[in-house]
Amino acid sequence: MHDRVPRVLINQKIREVGMARLDGKICLITGGARGMGAAEARVFAAEGAKVWIADILDEQGETTAKEIGGVYRRFDVRDEESWQSLVAEITQSDGRVDVLVNNAGIFRTAKLQETELSDFKALMEVNCEGVFLGLKHVGKVMIGSGGGSIINISSVAGLSGVVNSFAYGTSKWAVRGMTKSAALEYARYGIRVNSIHPGFIDTEMMQQVGDNIRLERMLKTVPMRRPAAPDEVAKLALFLASDESSYSTGSEFIVDGGVTA
Repeated sequence: MHDRVPRVLINQKIREVGMARLDGKICLITGGARGMGAAEARVFAAEGAKVWIADILDEQGETTAKEIGGVYRRFDVRDEESWQSLVAEITQSDGRVDVLVNNAGIFRTAKLQETELSDFKALMEVNCEGVFLGLKHVGKVMIGSGGGSIINISSVAGLSGVVNSFAYGTSKWAVRGMTKSAALEYARYGIRVNSIHPGFIDTEMMQQVGDNIRLERMLKTVPMRRPAAPDEVAKLALFLASDESSYSTGSEFIVDGGVTA
């Protein structure tokens, strides 16, 4: 047995003294400048975390970081050297990375026969290679520091087949698979890896789906008859980032208003 205070007693003490749920944790969020990533950054910071935001949207990233007292860095998830450099900077500054949210992603609509190879590769580079590089390089640091939580943002498109979004759906299934494989490899090191599968979320990406008439038609397929607010995803990410989810790994967490029920 480890000579540690039981987690239930730690959580009880936290409640007694009113500590924040991520008090003192060092968190990295890719694609954190806007949308779900920015919502996650705000929620994490409000719960005591130091948040590093990595994105290519400089103005929005700087604004969000200033708002929450975090750090923004221009960052391309496709570039391995950028991952190595940023992870090195964070560990030099703060000693470790406790939480990684692989949130960065792109969306494009096209049927299989209409999908160009260049578009397919672009989606794979951002949505898959970016997640792989985060799992690899942040995972290495977490192994050295004794554990952590990695949260991969997939989609309901990674749970079932999708029409008109062949490459996007393929990429999100890959994220789901990487999550499970990484969870098995990293469990012995105290690193938890889980995926979140959002449905229709009220962000800029949802507006790419189409015009208002099409969106209204799609929302009729949602039992709750509305899209989720970004905060509703962020609060689930908060649970997975915190020690409250200490025995959850390799699992899918769904935020879809009942679409996949």
